[in-house]
Amino acid sequence: MNSLKEKSFSKKDLPRERIAAHGAEALHDTELLAIFLRTGRVGHHVLEVADELIKEWGTLRRLAGCSIEELSQISGIGPAKAAELKAAFEMGKRIAAPEKEKISIVNGEDIYNVMKSHLLLLPYESLWVLLLDTRGGLMEQREIFRGSLSQTVAHPREIFQLAIVKRAYAIAIAHNHPSGDPTPSRSDRLFTNRLIKAGECLQLPLADHVIIGSACGERQPYFSFREAGLI
Repeated sequence: MNSLKEKSFSKKDLPRERIAAHGAEALHDTELLAIFLRTGRVGHHVLEVADELIKEWGTLRRLAGCSIEELSQISGIGPAKAAELKAAFEMGKRIAAPEKEKISIVNGEDIYNVMKSHLLLLPYESLWVLLLDTRGGLMEQREIFRGSLSQTVAHPREIFQLAIVKRAYAIAIAHNHPSGDPTPSRSDRLFTNRLIKAGECLQLPLADHVIIGSACGERQPYFSFREAGLI
């Protein structure tokens, strides 16, 4: 069998062409490594340099444990390439690590507890969308805009566009009333109804709309449209 040094590389056999044609699963460790290295050194193809790395350390797992200084010992691997390899290995570790348990959104109080630190003391209205997975787990929360919901800037399009891009199963929204009174206004109700209808069309249900205010006497510090039977 010819060694890498003796082999001439046709374009279709190069790692980037092979990964595009056959998928990453079809590539050997050396080929995957060569994609990250990108270039070889004078007189040596990148696949040869990748092969030297594998032979020096035995396996990708052992290679992943090398320091930047150790990786740089191979001719053609400078500090910059070594740093890129370390970053790639670290990304692989993080992807393989168990995901942190997601916050579960079951009711309006859960939304209030997640959002109160963001919204309680603001002197202006701020609208946030919460993206939920199939089990009600919180995927992400993000501020969509600032201002009254009666303003034309408050459009369902921006809210659902984010949910579609992030592949959420459902959404919830939360906004604050700087006055401290979480009682929904007419604009709040109309906006919520628009979101319900848009969600039905897109098959992205609105789980809840929570208005955050402050507690006063027996009044709750938030209003939940779902708990009030309005969703």
